[in-house]
Amino acid sequence: MSAKGTTAWDVLVLGAGAAGLMAAATASQRGVRVAVLDHAAEPGRKILISGGGRCNFTHLETSWERYQSANPRFARSALARYTPRDFLNLVEKHHIAWHEKEAGQLFCDGSARQIVTMLEKECAKGAVRFYYRHALQKLSHDGHCFQVHTSQGIMKARTVVLATGGLALPKLGATDSALQIARHFDLDVVAPMPALVPLTLEKPFPELAGVSLPVTTSLGKKGVRFTDGMVFTHRGLSGPAILQISSYRSAEQSFWINLRPGHDVWEDMTAVMKARPRAHGAALLEGIPIRLARHLAQTMLDGRPLAEQPGKAVRALAEHVARWVVSPAGTEGYAKAEVMRGGVDTRCLSSQTMEAKTVPGLYIVGEAVDMTGWLGGYNFQWAWASAVAAGKAVAERVKG
Repeated sequence: MSAKGTTAWDVLVLGAGAAGLMAAATASQRGVRVAVLDHAAEPGRKILISGGGRCNFTHLETSWERYQSANPRFARSALARYTPRDFLNLVEKHHIAWHEKEAGQLFCDGSARQIVTMLEKECAKGAVRFYYRHALQKLSHDGHCFQVHTSQGIMKARTVVLATGGLALPKLGATDSALQIARHFDLDVVAPMPALVPLTLEKPFPELAGVSLPVTTSLGKKGVRFTDGMVFTHRGLSGPAILQISSYRSAEQSFWINLRPGHDVWEDMTAVMKARPRAHGAALLEGIPIRLARHLAQTMLDGRPLAEQPGKAVRALAEHVARWVVSPAGTEGYAKAEVMRGGVDTRCLSSQTMEAKTVPGLYIVGEAVDMTGWLGGYNFQWAWASAVAAGKAVAERVKG
């Protein structure tokens, strides 16, 4: 469907992802004329690949403390007014079977497409019109209404919801259009970076690629910490514990990895040396995958039995296992990132409505905003909550 010749809409939603579909459904069901445009040929492409194709659609323990932002408290209002239980009610209303994979992490039993179909049905209730293959080129305001310049022509609207997402996963068509629009309207932007992303090492361990184990990652004694899985890759480190810490560290910042969380490593090693004095180095590393255990022993000990190892060397090994200091060379970039960190500065937006304070009628939601959730459904919950806040507010504005 072409944009040419269309009259002004009450609401134009830019982006047919999670936040855009939710905002469109929310606003349209309140009696205003809503259209959604997207450069892709279908809606919800990131939803479809999320959670291994089953969509980790929310987390029951969602709270503002589990978001990274220049001002994470900004999320409190939207998250309080549209909770994980609210979204779960919607899922159950559409008879979508779900399960709790890890504590609080909710997934579809079937396909992630069920979530997209659910959102499309909710949009249909409000007679939302969709314009696919409409690449966004520019957004402007002529003093009376917004003008959305697309590859198929110009569309006009009294209000606009910007839900074009961030830079993560460019293979799915991610662009910087939200950041460009924000800057065009003189809204501040927190520098974007890949987040929830694998890290690269200057000297990786390709011989350990595929080795996985539970670890604790942390930014020092008083910094954030995450206990979850880690996996060695050909270029560096990945796994949930690595993805989580990647959202918090600065570009040059080192972090710690405890390879035996919940254990007193020195005490464990001392017990092994007493019980098995003729064993060799890898025996000290019980509970660590054998390939990694052998690598550590060969790197930090010589080939003599445990009883003959210098105490200083064993102590150094214990300290390394309990606090491996890692200084990444970089990240795998947006191609492997789950989300973008940074975005439109929350100081420019109303936490109640998601409206830009200096651009009446422009609402910004989802990943485009400087609000990055932990792994496990938090980013979807932010998309739903911020979209509902904007959808309600934009309908009230149009009708008021």
